[in-house]
Amino acid sequence: MRDRIVHALLCGALLVYLGLAGHRGVLLIQEGTPVTVGLGAAVLVLPLLGGWFLWRSLRFVMDANRLARELDAEGGLPVDDLPRTPSGRVDRAAADAAFAARKAETEERPDDWRCWFRLAVAYHDARDTPRARRAMQHAIALRAAAGTARERAPR
Repeated sequence: MRDRIVHALLCGALLVYLGLAGHRGVLLIQEGTPVTVGLGAAVLVLPLLGGWFLWRSLRFVMDANRLARELDAEGGLPVDDLPRTPSGRVDRAAADAAFAARKAETEERPDDWRCWFRLAVAYHDARDTPRARRAMQHAIALRAAAGTARERAPR
């Protein structure tokens, strides 16, 4: 719960910042000189990019959490039983061993979103965040495609 509160506060702070930047952009455009109009337009791009990035990040988190809840309901959520260092990080050797098993599982069933979800968790445990994110995005896309196929199937 604490993580959600911190996340909400940070999102709120970002929205305030983006709002202030947008307001400054509008003020610059209202000055009316060619230089300030150009600067104002450039400043207005920042809130648009920031808002887009925030939306994409929130949507990713919501989709990943939805998959986690669905996988948990099926009993397929990976168990967090890896040994940890005194600092709380997952032991690197254990994470690499678990990763090898998850990778083999995913290679056997490349179209199963559940395998990709578990592979994303294994990437995260192995401290490979970019690949973890890509694997989770692939799991989300596979799940969305499976849901679309189910909706189109004749009843």
